[in-house]
Amino acid sequence: MIGIGSDTILAVFVIFCRIGGCLMLMAGVSSPRVPMQIRLFLAVAITLAVAPLMVDSVKASIPNDEPLTLVQVIGTETLIGVMIGFLGRIFFLALQTLAHAMATTIGYSMPGTPIEDFEGVPTMTTLVMMTATLLFFMTDQHLMVLRATMNSYSALPINGGFDPQSGLIQITDTLGTAFMLALRLASPFIIYGLIVNFALGLLNKMTPTIPVYFVSMPFVLMGGLLLFYFTAGEFQQLFVMGFADWLANE
Repeated sequence: MIGIGSDTILAVFVIFCRIGGCLMLMAGVSSPRVPMQIRLFLAVAITLAVAPLMVDSVKASIPNDEPLTLVQVIGTETLIGVMIGFLGRIFFLALQTLAHAMATTIGYSMPGTPIEDFEGVPTMTTLVMMTATLLFFMTDQHLMVLRATMNSYSALPINGGFDPQSGLIQITDTLGTAFMLALRLASPFIIYGLIVNFALGLLNKMTPTIPVYFVSMPFVLMGGLLLFYFTAGEFQQLFVMGFADWLANE
């Protein structure tokens, strides 16, 4: 029977640092609805599943077993994993922001149950985020994120360190891509709200004795919900396709 040495345990822990950092911020898994113990066990399970394939290369990449070197390696691996998870999370944060703007524009801003955060968000935002998170797992995009984490060892080796400038550039580019995608998805609702509110403002000027705003709010809300009803399928499909394209190009 072959024993497991301390270098093997150290290599597995280094792999765990990158995978655990990714899962700490990955969409869906990092939700407050998922208990901390479940996230920890999931990170350990994935680490043990991929460790036999990578442990030899990870051993060779660790410069030495000096305490300062090990702390640097552990910190670097954790930062790389956090960055990978955060880059994917940016798309869901952008979608949540624009979904909040959509709900406010059509007058449906009553608070609902939060999905990704602890604070309450409009009910429409909850529905959009819950559907996007469900499709994220149904289309196996979480596996693509984990595959990208495994492939990151070739682009960001263990002994290569962490480049903050490169990380900030990637975050900035991803922010632009994510918010442009979310803005395209939310643009029909924003345009609808601008047109309707502008028309109601003109009507209120022409009939100042009638509370046009309060009378028209149910009709504005009904129009916004009808627009969401007819576009919800394409809305989620375009978001999933845009996120998948970004994952394929990273």
